[in-house]
Amino acid sequence: MRKEPGILAPSLPRFLLSVREMIRDQGRDLKLRVVAGASGLDRAIEQKDVHRPGLALAGFFGPYPYDRVQILGDVEVLYLRQLDEDSRREKLEKLFAYKLPCVIVTGRKHVPQVMKDLAEEKGIPLIRTSLLSREITFLLSNYLNDRFAPSISIHGTLVDVYGTGLLFIGRAGIGKSEIALDLVERGHRLVADDVVTLVCKPPGVLIGSGPEMLKHLIEIRGVGVIDVREMFGVRAIRLQKRVETVVELTDWNDKEDYERLGLDEQFSEYLEMKIPLIRLPIYPGKNITVIVEVIALNHHLKVYGFNAARELSSRLHTKLRDKRRIEKYLKWDDE
Repeated sequence: MRKEPGILAPSLPRFLLSVREMIRDQGRDLKLRVVAGASGLDRAIEQKDVHRPGLALAGFFGPYPYDRVQILGDVEVLYLRQLDEDSRREKLEKLFAYKLPCVIVTGRKHVPQVMKDLAEEKGIPLIRTSLLSREITFLLSNYLNDRFAPSISIHGTLVDVYGTGLLFIGRAGIGKSEIALDLVERGHRLVADDVVTLVCKPPGVLIGSGPEMLKHLIEIRGVGVIDVREMFGVRAIRLQKRVETVVELTDWNDKEDYERLGLDEQFSEYLEMKIPLIRLPIYPGKNITVIVEVIALNHHLKVYGFNAARELSSRLHTKLRDKRRIEKYLKWDDE
């Protein structure tokens, strides 16, 4: 196993996100509306997890995760409304004394005025949504997991071949884009060419996509840039795909010892994830496209439990075992 060369941008262990960006991206889907504290919309969200501060409102702060998005549901708001005005203010003042990214109030309960006043005073965005707590928690967590997922950009080409995401890597000019174009012409789908962004998403899935600037484009040396969507239609493209096999294109070398059977599996490592690697030597006249289709189909067979190399090895062992039995029997017969 090896860490691949050709990384254009390093992994980003943490990506700062502002409350303003979150509302811009998810405001419509999550029905978010700022009701107070708009001056703090540029506050940073530094954690992908969300938190419901029920215990904090009850007076227990302990290891309080104040750096997360705080979600107040109907239960928390109902608890506050049952308190007298002084107690309600006291508990909310303790909560808003922390440097919170923002507070989201869910459901249709009336937001106490003192909460709005404190949000304005502290510059902490107070956001309303009509969604239920469990809905906003699920949807917002998915969004934050995507935004905070570690990522890298590499030089390569990603194509969906028979539903298998094949990532082509190799030296510049070796023919990655030409192979991708040939695959598209045969009915497969381009994901990204030249620059591929890899994102690690749970549970242990590596997703590849292309940058917005290069979306649907392929550069063919001697021809120029072509738009795959305009030329072959929307069925020839897709926005992202799970990377399941890495195909390294190499120049043919007579002195190189290439894999013949496929028993010794190799792996590439991206974002600390191991992806099966196939080193494919190329030379003029070799039908690379058909071989690539076979790689994709063979991956499907392995997923369903069939490995041709292991099947051949099993047949050889069975043949040798039967031969030894016959030789042993003949030896006894001679005696």
